[in-house]
Formats: sequence, C-alpha cells, structure tokens
Amino acid sequence: MHLAVVIPVKSFTMAKGRLADTLTAPERTALAQSCAETVVRAALSLPTYVVCSDEGVASWATALGAHVVDCQTPGLDIAVASGRAAAEADGADHIIVAHADLPLAVSFDHIAREGKVSLVPDRHRDGTNVLSFPASSSFATAYGPGSCDNHIRLAIDAGLEYEIIIDNALALDLDTADDLSELARRETEQP
Repeated sequence: MHLAVVIPVKSFTMAKGRLADTLTAPERTALAQSCAETVVRAALSLPTYVVCSDEGVASWATALGAHVVDCQTPGLDIAVASGRAAAEADGADHIIVAHADLPLAVSFDHIAREGKVSLVPDRHRDGTNVLSFPASSSFATAYGPGSCDNHIRLAIDAGLEYEIIIDNALALDLDTADDLSELARRETEQP
C-alpha cells in the first residue's frame, strides 16, 4: 500500500471554540497548535497532507515538512476530500485521515488495513478520530455527531469490509473540559 495521511487543520486562532468557557483565547490557540504539531509529527513517517485555509497554518505545516492543500470551502468532509484528491494525485492508494486534536498521537502506521475501512473511534465511541480507506473506493466521509456509525454504514454501502481499532491514545481528542481533565489524568499516570 502507498499510504498518505490527511490532516485537516483549522486556523489556530479559530480552533477549540467549544473550550471557550474553560480556556482563554490564547490558551485555546496554543492548545490547538500544540495538538496539531503532535499529530503532524506522528504522521510524518508517511506522506502527510495538511488541509487548511489559513496562511499561518500553511507556513507552519510547510516548516514541519508536510504538503499543504489549500481548501477555502468550509467543512470537514470537503477538507478531507481535497486532501484525498491531492494525496491520490501523488500516488497514494490508501488514505488515513487524522484529526488535529489528538494530543497523545505517536504514529498512524498501524491503522491502515489493505482493502478495508478502519476506524479509531473517540473515547465515547461516537466520533471518528482516525479513519483509513482505499483511495480509489467510493467511500466518502460523513463527519459530525455519530460519525463512527455513519462511517460503518458508508463502508458497507461501498462494499468494503471495516475494522474498528481500539487505540486509547488516539481515542482521546480535545473537545470538552472533560477531555482536558482526562488528558491531565493520563499525564499524571505516566511513569
């Protein structure tokens, strides 16, 4: 398989809006950039495509060694489709999509399954934090509430087998104050 990782990244100053009651704007900006850097660095063993609409994010991603895909049309599914098209044009035949808010990401090499859709759900088993699929398939993404179940249905509709991968590190994304508490708990448990 010729793998590529697609990472949609919002403007750091606009990201993490759901944490506005918990963190200040500068804290949210710093958190968004720190998490995104962790995710990109975890992906760089593979061709990595950062999809963004922000010039600052584009410069940041280029400095890290990622390919940049400009996508000015809003929407996570649109951003993923743009990254997929760029990666496929460069020869990728299997796409891994990773969210930019995974603070414990180390690697994505273990996610792809040839000819299958593979999913790493969030810790609540609702969202899809990491997703992998054959690039040439008819499989399309459907992010939003219940995306894990949505992606399973779409895999079946595309005639593809799917596999759910339980990865506790990749299951933690940072959307709520409870997620921040869980991250702090895990960090204090580390030896």
